[in-house]
Amino acid sequence: MALNWVRVENYEAMSRLAAERAFDAIEQRLRENHPMLLGLATGNTMLSLYKRLAGMLNGRGFDLSQLHTVNLDEYVGANGQWVSADHPLSYRGYVQKNFFSRLDLKLGMNREHIHFPDPTRPAAMDEWIRSMGGLDFQLLGIGFNGHIGFNEPMPEAAISVEAFAALPSRVVGLTELTIDTNARLTAAGDHSKVPRQAVTLGMEAILAAKEIVLLACFPQQRQPLCRLRQGRVTPELPGSYLINHPNATIIYADDQVGLEEGP
Repeated sequence: MALNWVRVENYEAMSRLAAERAFDAIEQRLRENHPMLLGLATGNTMLSLYKRLAGMLNGRGFDLSQLHTVNLDEYVGANGQWVSADHPLSYRGYVQKNFFSRLDLKLGMNREHIHFPDPTRPAAMDEWIRSMGGLDFQLLGIGFNGHIGFNEPMPEAAISVEAFAALPSRVVGLTELTIDTNARLTAAGDHSKVPRQAVTLGMEAILAAKEIVLLACFPQQRQPLCRLRQGRVTPELPGSYLINHPNATIIYADDQVGLEEGP
């Protein structure tokens, strides 16, 4: 199955479609009485999606006791631990505010089923995901440099295509472009608030997800998406690894991303 490109009118249309896709995946898995592993991304791209998804789940009244969420990443402080959940850029704080706090408590979402890779033992996340049969549905954004999660681009001279695809969950240093972007989008331009390291889910776990939906809604994402459409998988563009995934979709907001030659 080829990578599926879906052009929608704007951010809200993108958010609505992605929320519907995530909801359908959750519904199918839970109706089969199986644990559901939902991979979560963060950032401004996902804000409306999580509000919509929480509303849909509340409206349907599913028992969420078998829903597990796995976040792609979290910032790491100088002490080698997660930044505190009340840090202004914390992704643990983000998902609590924008998704979990909106879920009706009667749905039975288990707080112990909210998972983040641990910077002190990142391999444990990969082992646990494998033991659960892999991620069922993974949401992704794409960085302005083409990263997914915090799997940053690497030169082809430094790593092979195959080795990059096999990267495990790990602690990584962030590139200057990523730090600058996150400072502008989430820290009012204050670079000092952006940690220099993060723990990220690895490429191997992400690419093993049964279904992947990547969202794009910023003009700065046009360039990495145009490169991705050229069809060449390279560690210099981590998002390009979706090209060979058996069930991956890119949903982009045409009013902002504006790919000139739509698929």
